[in-house]
Amino acid sequence: MAAGLRSQVNLGRSLGPIPYYLSRPIRLIKNYKRENFRQDMTAGITVAVIMLPQAIAFSLVAELPPQMGIFAAVIGAVIGGLWGSSNHALTGPTNALSILVLSALATGFEPGTSEFIIAAGLLAVMVGIFQLVMGLARLGVLINFVSHSVIVGFATGAGLLIAISQIIPLLGLQVSGDNLVETIGGIIESLPSLHRETAVLGLGSLVVIFGLRKINRKIPEALVVLVSASLVVFLFRLNEANVAVIGELPASLPPLASLPLFNLDFISRLSTGALAVGAIGLVQTIAISRSIANTTGQRIDSNQEFVGQGLANIVVGFFSGYPVAASFSISAVNQNAGAKTPLAPLFTSVFVLIALFTLGSLGAYLPRAALSGVLIVVALGIINKKEIVRIWRGTRGDAVIMLVTFLGTLFLEIAFAVLLGILLSFALYIMRTSAPRVHHVLPDKNFKHFLYQPEKPSCPQLAVIDILGDLYFGAVNHVEEIILKHFEQHPDQRFLLIRMHNVNHCDFSGIHMLENVVKICRDRDGDVYMVRVSIPVKRLMDSTGFTDFLGEDRYLSEEEAIGFLFHHVLDPATCIYECPIRAFKECQNLPKHFYPQAISFYEAGLVDQQCETINPFDLKEMIKGGLDSPLIFDVREPREFRKGRIPQARLKPLPLLLSDISDIPVDQSVVFVCRSGRRSRLAAHILKERGCKKVLVLSGGMLAWESCGLLEAVD
Repeated sequence: MAAGLRSQVNLGRSLGPIPYYLSRPIRLIKNYKRENFRQDMTAGITVAVIMLPQAIAFSLVAELPPQMGIFAAVIGAVIGGLWGSSNHALTGPTNALSILVLSALATGFEPGTSEFIIAAGLLAVMVGIFQLVMGLARLGVLINFVSHSVIVGFATGAGLLIAISQIIPLLGLQVSGDNLVETIGGIIESLPSLHRETAVLGLGSLVVIFGLRKINRKIPEALVVLVSASLVVFLFRLNEANVAVIGELPASLPPLASLPLFNLDFISRLSTGALAVGAIGLVQTIAISRSIANTTGQRIDSNQEFVGQGLANIVVGFFSGYPVAASFSISAVNQNAGAKTPLAPLFTSVFVLIALFTLGSLGAYLPRAALSGVLIVVALGIINKKEIVRIWRGTRGDAVIMLVTFLGTLFLEIAFAVLLGILLSFALYIMRTSAPRVHHVLPDKNFKHFLYQPEKPSCPQLAVIDILGDLYFGAVNHVEEIILKHFEQHPDQRFLLIRMHNVNHCDFSGIHMLENVVKICRDRDGDVYMVRVSIPVKRLMDSTGFTDFLGEDRYLSEEEAIGFLFHHVLDPATCIYECPIRAFKECQNLPKHFYPQAISFYEAGLVDQQCETINPFDLKEMIKGGLDSPLIFDVREPREFRKGRIPQARLKPLPLLLSDISDIPVDQSVVFVCRSGRRSRLAAHILKERGCKKVLVLSGGMLAWESCGLLEAVD
């Protein structure tokens, strides 16, 4: 199987996408196995029994001649099967698509006229061209962005519309209405004047259908009802008692239609409807194909399916049909009947044509009311109550799309309602991708995984942010706002570790956003580090200069990132003396000492921004000055002091300074030194609170002193 799949892929590469998609029938026939013939033929007969009455009924929904439904079923099944991707999905007229076709045609043409019939064929060609171009351009992936809620909402609305509209011929009423409300009102007002014989046939058809379903669902109920109703009409001569009948069906092959392909007036009036019909047809076909494939294990190629549907609609349009798509009912029957290959629909079409030539004359006794009964049952059957409930209980966005499409189908122009639902799907996708989840994460209790745990306190120095989405132009503002909001809520965090393993795509807007975040962190005397940057994103960072801006050493290994930051970046005094939180594994064995003062390092920095600082070179010159040089107190820990210190500096660890400042003169200049300036600023703040006026802080601490090349004493 794997070898066969590789050979198909290699064939596609050698032929190119267009010849590969168009050569699908050659591959099917070449690989056809004789042992599948019997099962395919049996399935073809079974499906033909159901498809013939459905094709007639669906054409009446679209207010088109019955033969157009039959021609569409015959040609659509063959072309859709040969050029499609699914082994079991069967193409033909469908219930929901028929009412959409009617809506698309009725906006510019009068039903029943020759223009209306010609426009139906032209509409099929326009739909087919749209679908074919989509397939050949390999845009099948776009179908994934149309919410399933659009189909559910449209099918529910279409089912109700069809069921309500078929009440009129079911009871033999004379009702006209421009919208749903007027139609329902007209039906209620006309009930006293219903045609008795027609109503008996129509309601009797419903009773027979539901009765047969209770006996055995495998009985072809539609065929039984239509044959029985025709016999009743024939025996009691009800066609002479004003019972509406379909009329004799023309026993002929699908004739070639003369279509106004270059009539811009026709095309402009059909363009919006063609988009809606084409889109819904593709969504419906892919949904059905994938649903069946879930049980068979077949791999569905969306682009090949687009090509198959496009070619089917084009050929159907030229041969006196109207738009088609995969039908769930006959596709399910095709699968359950044992069809093995896409050649089964070929047998279906042959048997439908045979039935047309042999039984077409019986259409003169086929009552319209019986067909309406069949249509009402089928229409109500496409309303999936379980799916409606699941969507309603699911996400709010999907529920809104379903409800809007449903209401639009009932009360607006149907083509507009469908396109509105599709636009809402795209809008929902954009909203979801433009607002990716951005979480501040912490290790779990075993320190093996990072999780979103908002109830747990975070490290006061380091924020670990997980970005769960792409950094493209539509999402960067959302991501940046969340990061900045986090900094506002945690003002003492200066360092940021960004986990990038869920960022599969980044554009230039994303780079600008990251640069801004880095600048903000560095303005806070902090920095940004990253882990698990994907190769494409890292390549973009390299080519745009972001890597040089951030620094190659800021890209860390995920396994070693926290350890590196803990030992080389974070201020250990903060961990020991200020932080009561053991957020990371590295924190667990640290001794914890806390200052008696309530003020934190960060708060001291904010309160005492006016604290006077001195840069390393000026302090060096003051030390050389001799008698006027200030007293220098190093408030770091002894182990830090031993690694490197300033000449003449006295060790006065901050805890000792806070408990005893008696050895610090209040009338002499004092300079406080620490690693980065945070502890020095707190010491200066405390000392100034106790009356010392001449207090200086070494700007940048020992890090700045060392970076200036002034470090001399190292143990």
